[in-house]
Amino acid sequence: MPSQTLDEIADLVRAKNAGPFWLTLDVFLPTDEAYERVCASDVVDPDAIAALYRTSAEGVRIFPMAALRAIKISFPRPVTQGSFPDRDMHSGQQHVPLAAIEVPELVGAGPER
Repeated sequence: MPSQTLDEIADLVRAKNAGPFWLTLDVFLPTDEAYERVCASDVVDPDAIAALYRTSAEGVRIFPMAALRAIKISFPRPVTQGSFPDRDMHSGQQHVPLAAIEVPELVGAGPER
């Protein structure tokens, strides 16, 4: 199995409103191996996240939390929440591009490990 989407690996990929100026994405993984695999991928690369969400890499904040097997990603919203051009006030659908990221198999993973 060379690669899978993040959505196929994770227990949950979600987006949530983090106030009027920030958006947060959460990724919850089922195992330590899945967590390590995702942490070795573009999911934790600020440049990749910035390209995916058309924002500046300098504004992307990534918080891997190994004890929870979770990754939190935050970045500035493209427009202020509730402003006229805001098309997703609660950021409920913003996880979809992240969930579609291809996550390659971790090098060295497998039964011989």
